[in-house]
Amino acid sequence: MQKNIHPKYVETQVTCGCGNKFKTRSTRPEIKVDICSVCHPFYTGKLKFVDTAGRIEKFKNKFSGANYGKKKKAE
Repeated sequence: MQKNIHPKYVETQVTCGCGNKFKTRSTRPEIKVDICSVCHPFYTGKLKFVDTAGRIEKFKNKFSGANYGKKKKAE
């Protein structure tokens, strides 16, 4: 392995926008993130769908039919 070509691997302080802080290791001494596992809706269970245009209902109505995906008979 060549010497003096690899960056230093140091202990890193990660700071989230929600105020959560934790330590890990990286080539950077400090990392700031917008969202982490403490405040992300997927991990907190507070996931909600924002549907202002009714797209979810349109999708459900379109694909809920029993005959979707079947070939139409030629007339």
